[in-house]
Amino acid sequence: MALTGRTALLAALGSLAVGLLAPTWTGVAAVSGLLVLGVLADLLLAAPVRTLLLTRSGDTSVRLGERAEVTLTVTHPANRGNRPLRAHLRDAWPPSAGAGGTAPTAPGADRHRLTVPAGERRRVTTVLHPTRRGDRTPRQVTVRSHGPLGLAARQGSHRVPWTVRVLPPFTSRKHLPGKLARLRELDGRTSLMIRGRGTEFDSLREYVPGDDTRSIDWRASARRSEVAVRTWRPERDRHVLLVLDTGRTSAGRVGDAPRLDASLDAALLLAALASRAGDHVALLAHDRQVRASVEPRSVSGLLPALTDAMARLEPRLVESDARALVAEVLRRSPRRSLIVLFTNLDAAPVEEGLLPLLPRLTRRHEVLVAAVADPRVEEMAAARGTLEAVYESAAAEQARAERRRTADLLRRHGVTVIDASPSDLPPALADAYLSLKAAGRL
Repeated sequence: MALTGRTALLAALGSLAVGLLAPTWTGVAAVSGLLVLGVLADLLLAAPVRTLLLTRSGDTSVRLGERAEVTLTVTHPANRGNRPLRAHLRDAWPPSAGAGGTAPTAPGADRHRLTVPAGERRRVTTVLHPTRRGDRTPRQVTVRSHGPLGLAARQGSHRVPWTVRVLPPFTSRKHLPGKLARLRELDGRTSLMIRGRGTEFDSLREYVPGDDTRSIDWRASARRSEVAVRTWRPERDRHVLLVLDTGRTSAGRVGDAPRLDASLDAALLLAALASRAGDHVALLAHDRQVRASVEPRSVSGLLPALTDAMARLEPRLVESDARALVAEVLRRSPRRSLIVLFTNLDAAPVEEGLLPLLPRLTRRHEVLVAAVADPRVEEMAAARGTLEAVYESAAAEQARAERRRTADLLRRHGVTVIDASPSDLPPALADAYLSLKAAGRL
């Protein structure tokens, strides 16, 4: 049972009136008795809460930054008389779901007032604005059923299961049309004159001044009246393995998000581009063990599978096991592939963990390392004017020099390194992929 604010107000006013008008305690007892009778009557006339039937419907997935709507259907059975349900309802969700009191949702958006006649049902909708990736589940639905006088109420809670999966936002999607236009050029719509070990013969055309003489097909020219040159296009059906290091370095925050989130965005853009290029794209997330895995699939099914697997990924505050990671990569990639490793360029983990194992990868695969740089470091390096700013600039310059040295060590082992800010990493990674494809290194 719950007493309402109206009950407390009436009790206070009754006590004040009795104190002013009744010289004895008899009046107080009479008023109190009437109030108690009113509360009991109101409580008896309030519709029961336990017998309510609650079900959910609505969105089961949403991209981070967008809104989801979850509808709660409240059914008031008619098997307990004809008392209507006059209720306040709270649909409680965790704070990261963004329901009620979380911008841009108005305060109290998870609270609803409804009246349900016996034997009928009503629907209320809670709008969610999630602030984190992952699965968001409601806690409980609390219903407070008021009597007709508003003096007392029954209260109870129901568990109504539901899951809303919050997917990566894929903000780098805006770069995809431009990268696809360049891909079409590499794919034979604009023929290539660059011959690499990974290119396929496309067609013959007439020689024009400026063409590479090494591309002249002398046998075909002997059968024609003009000199013929070969054109090439990048090979299809190559294998691309996206490897996400989910160890402690991926938990470092750049701006208002961990490094892992920026890596996910870049991986999605590269996956969309490579799948359109006809390549087979797979995903592996690993720290000390495999956290997520997606096998190659059709173009239409790849991005949904990747975003679903990435939604539940969280950085682990453990040191990544480079040896186990490399062994898993080699096991999953028996044929030559492009291995894209999303990790950080911290000197110790790279030099002590990854660097000694790189020859095992580079002997069989093309390796590309993508790292998320902190724009704040660039700002600190350019700061001047105060003693504190000078010290910050020196520290930032030292950090930049250490990252450059680590990147140079990787390049000496034949690794392509992309080190860019969260906003610049996705297009830079896509450009590196296209350059490798144009050069025939895939």
